[in-house]
Amino acid sequence: MQTTHSPNRLLHESSPYLLQHAHNPVDWYAWGQEALQKAKNEDKPIIVSIGYSACHWCHVMEKESFENTSIGKYMSDNFVCIKVDREERPDVDQIYMDAVQAMGLQGGWPLNVFLMPDARPFYGGTYFPPQNWIHLIQQIVQAFKQSRQQLEDSAQGFLEALNQSESEKYDLNLPTNFASGLDNVLSMNQLEQMYLSIEKKFDKQRGGVGNAPKFPMPSIYLFLLRYYHLTKNENALRQIELTLDAMANGGIYDQIGGGFARYSVDGEWFAPHFEKMLYDNGQLISLYSEAYSVTQNTLYKNVVYETIAFVKRELTSPEFGFYSALDADSEGVEGKFYVWTEKEFDEVFDNEEDRNLAKTYFNITSDGNWEHGVNILHITQTLTVVENAVSGLESKESLFKPLLGFSTANRAAIKEWKEKLFNAREPRVRPSLDDKILCSWNALMLKGLCDAYATFGETEFLDFALKNANFIQEKMTINGQLFRNYKNGKATIPAYLEDYSLVIQAYIALYQICFEEKWLLEANRLTQYVIEHFYDKEEALFFYTDDSAEKLIARKKEIFDNVISASNSVMANNLYWLGILLDNRAYHQFSATMLSKINKLLQKEVRYLANWACLYTNFLKPTVEIAISGKELKKFAQEIHSQYFPNKIIVGTESKSNLPLLEMRDAKPDKTMIYVCRNKACLLPVGTVAEAWAQIGDNQ
Repeated sequence: MQTTHSPNRLLHESSPYLLQHAHNPVDWYAWGQEALQKAKNEDKPIIVSIGYSACHWCHVMEKESFENTSIGKYMSDNFVCIKVDREERPDVDQIYMDAVQAMGLQGGWPLNVFLMPDARPFYGGTYFPPQNWIHLIQQIVQAFKQSRQQLEDSAQGFLEALNQSESEKYDLNLPTNFASGLDNVLSMNQLEQMYLSIEKKFDKQRGGVGNAPKFPMPSIYLFLLRYYHLTKNENALRQIELTLDAMANGGIYDQIGGGFARYSVDGEWFAPHFEKMLYDNGQLISLYSEAYSVTQNTLYKNVVYETIAFVKRELTSPEFGFYSALDADSEGVEGKFYVWTEKEFDEVFDNEEDRNLAKTYFNITSDGNWEHGVNILHITQTLTVVENAVSGLESKESLFKPLLGFSTANRAAIKEWKEKLFNAREPRVRPSLDDKILCSWNALMLKGLCDAYATFGETEFLDFALKNANFIQEKMTINGQLFRNYKNGKATIPAYLEDYSLVIQAYIALYQICFEEKWLLEANRLTQYVIEHFYDKEEALFFYTDDSAEKLIARKKEIFDNVISASNSVMANNLYWLGILLDNRAYHQFSATMLSKINKLLQKEVRYLANWACLYTNFLKPTVEIAISGKELKKFAQEIHSQYFPNKIIVGTESKSNLPLLEMRDAKPDKTMIYVCRNKACLLPVGTVAEAWAQIGDNQ
């Protein structure tokens, strides 16, 4: 980045994205009252430019337009210019993204929106080439002076659209028969129709849902796993395995260092948009852990272990908070850190036989398999196929075959190749690190670690999870409230519903693997805070912002699941689980009401409501309650967790507990007992996990 210009006021911000623009010749403000009041006082239109540090096209627009002296001067003279890090201020991003989409325009980042002096939007867009940008801002200035009333009318129309209630916008009304209970609202037949609606979008050749670009979308496959658990529909399992195999073997996965890129620009999971985001990797650890417990596919275990190693190595702070992201670019070139020329690859291997096998295995070609003569490492054949091909033998093994079944020698060879390539790559100039710590994204990684421990029983994963949970408690919880961000020893932005809901979710999961009741009690305390400060009684849904937060031009609710599940769907799930864990009927009713309001939407498009669909599967069949008391608590619990059964909760004590499900179940000195209950009926206690599973199976 050029630094010849004098620094602007963004120099005093902590966000890496805002700091990237601190030497632009633009009089940038961070979002806040100073900038908004200036626009009113000087009666100037506002440019709100929203992005994030790992955004490739944000960098391009900065270099082309915001580093241009004449463009920067024109912007500063005629507008109040505000830079927003969408990851720190998702509330602002959400409003203006909705506005741009209401304008009939394609959303994305960078997001550039033009506002009246009172912050009402009237026009916007995403990336603009410099000649288009200067032409546009000149037109906006002219229109503001000569056609002010038209802009006022347009802005007022968008303001009214932004403030339309979600219930009105999406027809979210409770079904007439809801009063008699959810049993009359939900059905296996509806679940089947939901599956069929998403099955139509399956890419049955290359995995995933829809066409290019392809995003991982973990909540879709978590729903499909639950659907498969209930129905044993092999087509659902095949699509899950096809997708997870293709992602794990594709270029979207860092074959050398572990961890997933944000998305694939093509339909084959081959060419990634190379930024690595914490939120993707946390969720994918959860997904691959669950999928392993169903399939026992060694490939999935490798992905989990390698991805956790990547996060620990490259995204973990000394205080055990998790950093946000790695950039796509290094040395100004997208993906440069991760790609290889044939010459670079060849130099890693002294042994010619290993070199040839590795080149074929990772699909290295002399001309490059991607642009500019470079190669993206990806796997399309098992090593057995590669060995046969190099030897001139034919093989009928299929593409993307999992590593399960490889000989120990095969796996050892691949591990050795990866280590050599990793060591050769390490001296390269690294992509920049977005070192801000975000509460909700940390919670997703914490949940991933909990799920990985539940599946694999790796003590290191539990220790790692507890260190991060303690970090959230000590550094991001102040006077009982969560904070969104943390950097340089400070947390400065009050948390949003996304943060609360995902932390509550993570604490519920953490309790069920370590059985320290403080995490369950903290989840309950945060839930009570959310109900008091975020709940809209009229719509029976939660606002995205705290009632004490900065008043923006609209107060939104997040309903649709995206790359991160919607905060309302996460809260609905939390209330369901806490309702059982704490025997709190009010929580259960909150959850049931929320799901009932969304149910009509679910029948239309489950693809964007997959986390709601996961909740649907829980309400269809009574949840199994498993209480364990005795010294073998953690051993028994881990054995139960490792077998896939998503609709269960586990409570436990090594001595005694006041939790409702552990009352009258104090531990016996010489034996650990397991109590299985379902639908308010309990079976006789048993002393082994095998006996407990027999009871669970008998009552499915």
